[in-house]
Amino acid sequence: MVWVYPEYGCGNRDPGVLARVVAVNRYRALIGVHLVLLDGDGRVLLGRRRDTGFGDGLFHVPAGHVEVGESAVTGLIREAREEVGVEIDAPDVEFAHVLHSAERVQMFFTVRRWRGVVANREPEKCSELRWFDPGALPAEMVEYCRAGLGQVLAGRVFSEFGWD
Repeated sequence: MVWVYPEYGCGNRDPGVLARVVAVNRYRALIGVHLVLLDGDGRVLLGRRRDTGFGDGLFHVPAGHVEVGESAVTGLIREAREEVGVEIDAPDVEFAHVLHSAERVQMFFTVRRWRGVVANREPEKCSELRWFDPGALPAEMVEYCRAGLGQVLAGRVFSEFGWD
């Protein structure tokens, strides 16, 4: 059998090489970054997902995954630019919460200062953006996002989700 790992550009039969490749990938977790963008009135920005295959029709904070070689804060800043068109400086990013699920480690960050006008930059993935009072979040929300955002608003820095 030949195992092919495109990220390494090789197929290899050497058990030593295979063991190292498996070890590198075995404990690798997907890291999600979540933008809790708060306006001057303390409202949080949510987008309604569409045509993504996950949580379509439900609200979620702007979010994405950290790319290879990218820090969590750099990934968050990139996602903010790509999804809602705002520029954020790293010192304005505040760590708020980690939600650990079976599939991912989800990091939530609050941001109160940014440059630019909030706009839906991915209409093919998001049907609308809307500001919500934290005490009146919509019923139709992605479940883990609601849980994580609730923890952020309660000032808790760590939670687990979906391990039952």
